[in-house]
Amino acid sequence: MTAIPRSKPLKARKRRSAARHDALLRLIETALDDGKAEEIAVIDLENKSTLADYMVIASGRSQRQVVALAERLLDVLRSAGYRRLSVEGIQHGEWVLVDAGDVIVHLFRPEQRTHYNLEKMWGEAFAALDESIA
Repeated sequence: MTAIPRSKPLKARKRRSAARHDALLRLIETALDDGKAEEIAVIDLENKSTLADYMVIASGRSQRQVVALAERLLDVLRSAGYRRLSVEGIQHGEWVLVDAGDVIVHLFRPEQRTHYNLEKMWGEAFAALDESIA
């Protein structure tokens, strides 16, 4: 059986898709930066997880700021045409998760961020994955 070569249209679709993911990521980073989010971290999940292409983690100084950041982010994404958004935790403001499909955003109060330490958890998971592949 012979392999079927990939067509150029598929490659073009992948480039457009990657450009769309990057535009979404830039939009999210800008919205969070404009809202004075602290310690914005981006974790590249592409080719490492089917969950999303990127995970963004940021902090707000208080529950009020975390909720305001989430609301601002949702407004910016909706006005840019993103409609399939899921939100969890906005009523409490301790940890808000915004799922924008290709990018998942975690907004924390500093104490919650330190407690859950997602950056370390995901970093260790990728290190273990890289070691098993090597």
